[in-house]
Amino acid sequence: MMKRQLHRMRQLAQTGSLGRTPETAEFLGEDLQQVEQRLEPAKRAAHNVHKRLQACLQGQSGADMDKRVKKLPLMALSTTMAESFKELDPDSSMGKALEMSCAIQNQLARILAEFEMALERDVLQPLSRLSEEELPAILKHKKSLQKLVSDWNTLKSRLTQAAKNSGGGQGLGGGASGYSHTATATKVETLKEEEEELKRKVEQCKDEYLADLYHFATKEDTYANYFIHLMEIQADYHRKSLSSLDTALAELRENHSQTDPSPSMTATPFFRVYGVSLGTHLQDLGRDIALPIEACVMMLLSEGMKEEGLFRLAAGASVLKRLKQTMASDPRSLQEFCSDPHAVAGALKSYLRELPEPLMTFDLYDDWMRAASLKEPGARLEALQQVCSRLPQENLDNLRYLMKFLARLAEEQEVNKMTPSNIAIVLGPNLLWPPEKEGDQAQLDAASVSSIQVVGVVEALIQNADTLFPGDVNFNVSGLFSAPGPQDKVSNRPAAEELPAVTVAASAPAPAPAQAPAPAQAPAPAQAPASASAATKERTESEAPPRPASPKVSRSPSEAATPAEDMTRRNPRGAAGRKEGLACSYRTVIFLLPMYCFVRLVNKLFWTKLEPLAQ
Repeated sequence: MMKRQLHRMRQLAQTGSLGRTPETAEFLGEDLQQVEQRLEPAKRAAHNVHKRLQACLQGQSGADMDKRVKKLPLMALSTTMAESFKELDPDSSMGKALEMSCAIQNQLARILAEFEMALERDVLQPLSRLSEEELPAILKHKKSLQKLVSDWNTLKSRLTQAAKNSGGGQGLGGGASGYSHTATATKVETLKEEEEELKRKVEQCKDEYLADLYHFATKEDTYANYFIHLMEIQADYHRKSLSSLDTALAELRENHSQTDPSPSMTATPFFRVYGVSLGTHLQDLGRDIALPIEACVMMLLSEGMKEEGLFRLAAGASVLKRLKQTMASDPRSLQEFCSDPHAVAGALKSYLRELPEPLMTFDLYDDWMRAASLKEPGARLEALQQVCSRLPQENLDNLRYLMKFLARLAEEQEVNKMTPSNIAIVLGPNLLWPPEKEGDQAQLDAASVSSIQVVGVVEALIQNADTLFPGDVNFNVSGLFSAPGPQDKVSNRPAAEELPAVTVAASAPAPAPAQAPAPAQAPAPAQAPASASAATKERTESEAPPRPASPKVSRSPSEAATPAEDMTRRNPRGAAGRKEGLACSYRTVIFLLPMYCFVRLVNKLFWTKLEPLAQ
């Protein structure tokens, strides 16, 4: 018994290593052996795919159409929409959109239910039969054949051994030996009968197994069609869903455009402006100068050149965001932002900062740094001119345009407090920065030093804009924007100085004096001026402190206007303006002082590190 089990274990081990059993291999040809090797993988594939597909179903498996639709999440969504739009105005755009969305979700739920029912009928059920019935039956016949063949081989071994024993005992003779020989012969005959019976069973089982293998081989294409049907059903489901959605969307958009013709729906196409490379932006819009650069420069030339702290003071985040969106969607509607130069300057800085590659390029970064490190002004200017000549043409054009504007801005430094140095401090890091590299603290220190050198480069470009970029620049390159006319310029003269009489007349009327000296008699032609002088004198004396009456004192109209001018100078609005100017100057000093100290400190550290290297 133990020998038989050991023999069986060896056969199983050999089966696992060869992929087929020796009991069945002797009955199969090469083609059928390959078919036999595909049985187990096919069973596992059908079982696993059926299990995962079953998990993809959203409805109740095996249920009819109505029950399945009720269990779908899309139907629950449709029900919620139906309950929600009842509370809205049916004539409103939102109510109509929600009602139509409810109908389309209901339709999509029914399409999904039909898809799942077809999937169960044409794919899941055949795969289940294949993995649970057909292939297991073939494998069961295979297992039975293996057992019969194993038993048959064992019985043949016993028969052979018994025949040897019977042949060895025939030559001995004697009584007892004769009886033993008869028993052995009987045993041999019995084993022969059992062997014949097992052989018949093996042949019968072999025929059944071979028939199963031939049947499986002929139906492999049918089994493969299950997966083709799966994709066909999925494609049909998606086509129906897409068709329903397209129809509903077209109707929904048509109704929405009729009920709510919003200007935003008919606006010009939205172009990507910020965060796009300079070359792509210029090519898409067919421009030579980037749209944000030209638009911001034109708006600042209009109303921002004398704004104190331009490019330094931050603008409101909401205004800046709206300006950037308008820049991308409808640049012709930017006039409303001209009154906020800080927002315009912030939009320009944001564009330069969000470029994937700086305007002065990564490739020339080291060249800019070498030019900035030169001490002799003439050599530095020549080096900067050489680096500028190596810029790509679109970068050179935009840099020239921008530097010409910044040089013009620096001409108003007495008013706007933005010297070339101050402009370079706030704009330099947005024009050039080092390529991103992962490094240690030493590289971070080098980046800090390089930022100071960048400021020096930009400051030199602004100061020498006419030398580095000769010729005049037409800032309105595209013609989309118009320069401000003289009538658009706002006078800085206070209103009190322009209309002093209005300021005086605006004061509360004072009671007339009890007695006023009668004016002297004058000739008829001078009667009107005398009356005006008397009226002015009367108003002035009513506002002035009481003085002793003197008939010899008389005041001319110019003298009478002096108290009015004093009142104008004492006007609270003028005092508030002076206080606001002092506050702005104080804020400017408070902001620039730490920055100046930081630059001096970093510069000192930089030269401290370079001195040992120079020695």
